[in-house]
Amino acid sequence: MPQDLPQRPRRNRRTAAIRAMVAETRLDAGQLIYPLFLHDDPNDVALDSLPGLTRWSVDGLVGEVGRVIALGIDKVVLFPKIADGLKSVTGDEAYNPEGLYPRAIRAIKAAHPGVCVITDVALDPYSSDGHDGIVNDDGGIENDPTVEVLVKQALLHAEAGADIVAPSDMMDGRVGAIRDTLDAAGHADVSIMSYTAKYASAYYGPFRGALDSAPKSSAEGGKPIPGDKKTYQMDPANVREALREVELDENEGADFVMVKPAGPYLDVIRAVREHTHLPVAAYQVSGEYLMIKAAAASGWVDERAVVMESLLGIRRAGADAILTYFAPQVAGWLSEK
Repeated sequence: MPQDLPQRPRRNRRTAAIRAMVAETRLDAGQLIYPLFLHDDPNDVALDSLPGLTRWSVDGLVGEVGRVIALGIDKVVLFPKIADGLKSVTGDEAYNPEGLYPRAIRAIKAAHPGVCVITDVALDPYSSDGHDGIVNDDGGIENDPTVEVLVKQALLHAEAGADIVAPSDMMDGRVGAIRDTLDAAGHADVSIMSYTAKYASAYYGPFRGALDSAPKSSAEGGKPIPGDKKTYQMDPANVREALREVELDENEGADFVMVKPAGPYLDVIRAVREHTHLPVAAYQVSGEYLMIKAAAASGWVDERAVVMESLLGIRRAGADAILTYFAPQVAGWLSEK
C-alpha cells in the first residue's frame, strides 16, 4: 500500500535525463590541467613510479600536447627532470635561457600557440640538495635569497612564452616579488597561479621519483640537509593557516590560488573557496593517482568510476580547476556522453 508522501526526492533521480538536469556539480575538460614530465634526453621514458605516464623528450612533449589538445585539454603544466651535472646549491640552472625548460616552452608554443602553458617555479628540480629553496650551511632554508632566484626563473618562463607561472616553493613573499618583476619587464598579462596551501604531504612520493627531486641526505652534501620540507610546506593539521596564506597571496597579486594535495584536503578547498573570490585550483597529486591505479589494477575498483567520483568530489568542494594526471582519460570519457 503506497504511503501518503507528498515529498519523494527519488523522483528527481528516476532517469539519467532528470539526474543530469538537477546535477549540482559538473565536470568538463575545460576545468582540467594536465601535468607533464620532461627531460633533455632524446627518448621518451615510461615512468615506473607512475604507471601510464611518461617522461617526455622535447619532441615527444610537443607531440603529447598535440594529442591532448585533440581531446579537449588546452592547459598543461610542465615539470622537468634536470641532469645531476646541472644541479647546484643555488639552483642557477633554473634561469638559464638556453636550458631545458625555456626550450620546451618555446617548442610547445611554436607548434601549438593556442595551448595554455603553465610553468612550475621552484628550485627542487635544480637543487643539488633537493629542496625548493637554498639550503644554508646550518641546514636552514633561506627564504629571501631563494625568492631572488625564483623571480629570475619566473621572468625567464614569461620571456619564453608561458601564459601562467605557478610558484610551488612556499617561500614567503614570492608572489609579490614575481608580480612586481613581471610587470616591470612588460609581462603584465602573464598570470600567477600560486601554490597557496601546499602541504608537507606523504602523497608526493611517486612525483619525486619521476623527477629524482627528493631531498638529499645530509651525508651526500657534507652539511645538514633537512630530510623533509616541513619548515616551508604547510602542516597537514592546519586549515586556518591556509586562509592566512590566501590573504597574503591575494594582496601580493596572485590570479589563482591552489590547494595541494586535493583529495585528502577537501575541507581546505572548501574553506579557501569560501574565503576568496579568486579562482581556486586543486592538485590531485601523484600518490592519489597511484592509489587509484593500483587498486584498479588489482581489480578492486572500477578505475573510470572512481576517477570521475574523485574529481567530482574535488569540484564539489569548490575547485574551479583540477590538475590531474587522469586529464586525457577523463576528457575522452566526457566526450563519450
